Amino acid sequence: MNEMAKTDKVLSRKEAGVGYVVFNNPARHNAMSLDMWIEMGRVMEDFAKDDSLRCVVLSGAGEKAFVSGADISRFGEERSSEEAVAHYNATTDKASQTLYAYPKPTIAMIRGYCIGGGLGIATCCDLRIASDNSTFAVPAAKLGLGYGYAGLKRLVDVVGQSFAKEIFYTARQFTAEEAKTMGLVNRVLPGAELEDYVKKYAETIARNAPMTIRAVKKVVGEILKDESKKDMAGADEIVKACFRSNDYIEGRNAFMEKRKPVFTGT
Repeated sequence: MNEMAKTDKVLSRKEAGVGYVVFNNPARHNAMSLDMWIEMGRVMEDFAKDDSLRCVVLSGAGEKAFVSGADISRFGEERSSEEAVAHYNATTDKASQTLYAYPKPTIAMIRGYCIGGGLGIATCCDLRIASDNSTFAVPAAKLGLGYGYAGLKRLVDVVGQSFAKEIFYTARQFTAEEAKTMGLVNRVLPGAELEDYVKKYAETIARNAPMTIRAVKKVVGEILKDESKKDMAGADEIVKACFRSNDYIEGRNAFMEKRKPVFTGT
């Protein structure tokens, strides 16, 4: 199946069990406007309802950027008052949480600039795979911006508190190799190889047992929560459900019969 649904500056499609989200504002290095945040959240909610999708890839249009941050040209209309700023922050927080809480694997395919809110989007994803010409930064300390708990926690969960502080304290741009050293990205590839690599990686994930993968995402999510907020009963139940599933039987049979399993998510 290959579907394309186009909006103004966020594109989405579904192909071979993988959903694709493309930030489509290349004239501004895919800088995010308020309507783009809203549309990203809407697309992810739509994808979550589609059982045929088993993985989602997010990327930026063109060759120069994943997302370069907020679209400053829109600040006059979107962040001109305290009320507008509160609305903007609530909207971006909701969209970020929708992506972060998405129940299936997510991959940020990063090419070029991954700055500010772009890095925030990337850290909402499960995996980050970057081209070797990518650069990463959070320039908040150069702009006098404050960052809230949720966004900072996601970054700390990925790179640790020391690297998170370095990213914010210096506000400088880090190379793809530095990002890999931090654990901010999982893989760094030559730009010409990036798209094909990520496509095959996503399709590999899509072929694996979806209940197992969903259980891992759930349990890892619980590990990262504060002790008082952990849902241990839910984590235990989702693991037990794997052992009760048809996919568990299919996986065993396929192994014994020396063939590739065909998982249905049931």
